[in-house]
Amino acid sequence: MRAILMLVLTNLAILATVSIVWSVAGAITGKPLGGAGFHDGIGTVLLACAILGFTGAYVSLLMSKFIAKWSTRLKTITGHEGSREAWLVSTVERLAQRAGIRTPEVGIYEGAPNAFATGAFRNSALVGVSTGLLETMPKEEVEAVLAHEVAHIANGDMQTMTLVQGVFNTFVYFFARLAGHFVDRVVLKNEDDAPGAGYWITNVIAQIFFGILATLVLMAYSRHREYRADWGAAELMGRATPMQQALGTLLRMQSGSGLPASMAAMGINGEKMLALFSSHPPLESRIERLDGFGR
Repeated sequence: MRAILMLVLTNLAILATVSIVWSVAGAITGKPLGGAGFHDGIGTVLLACAILGFTGAYVSLLMSKFIAKWSTRLKTITGHEGSREAWLVSTVERLAQRAGIRTPEVGIYEGAPNAFATGAFRNSALVGVSTGLLETMPKEEVEAVLAHEVAHIANGDMQTMTLVQGVFNTFVYFFARLAGHFVDRVVLKNEDDAPGAGYWITNVIAQIFFGILATLVLMAYSRHREYRADWGAAELMGRATPMQQALGTLLRMQSGSGLPASMAAMGINGEKMLALFSSHPPLESRIERLDGFGR
């Protein structure tokens, strides 16, 4: 229910903001902003952009478990396969109970030390753990990593990330079209009913530019949710030390996420990318932030 309310309020905020921008742009150009992709008015254009923006984001969310299983070749487990699998399933079940969510599916995949959580719903999620993580960390550190992933699920991070992505997509599509219209009608003085080359070229360039700006903000939010999930893991464990030790282990053997590029933002491990474009904060910073737990 909260997610639906957020979606409604967000779209209302977009409508109000764009309406203001639309009116100001019309006043500056001295003419109503019609034509060149805006024949049917602002409402229709905004609706089309919102459909484009949110449809892709939410389809990806709904397919996230399937994509995760397919891209990592993950094998789901029930706990009956062996002692290691029994411990994993029981640990995730216990952490999920503490977090107040239904036990997610649990799976193991071959790869470098990492783990991830995904799924469209809090009570129908998936936690994946790599063989590298299980083979290099003691159980207490593995439990801390599992707690981190359960915290992501309990916080609704996948759903919120999708909502934010949909909002940004809508803004990118809409303002790219607005920029194309401005160049085509105002700068190039195109009076034809159909949009000219200036509209289409500007639209593509503006989508790239606005997309980069949106990515910067989206990655900043992603880094924030990683700090919050670390803190959530400490709360589920009752202390921060296991999470700090797990992050320290990852730091010592850091050599990439070991996840496909499409899955990198879901993982626990850090990234060696330009800081502003990274979905995860530096591991050193995450360890330091946990020093304040319990104070």
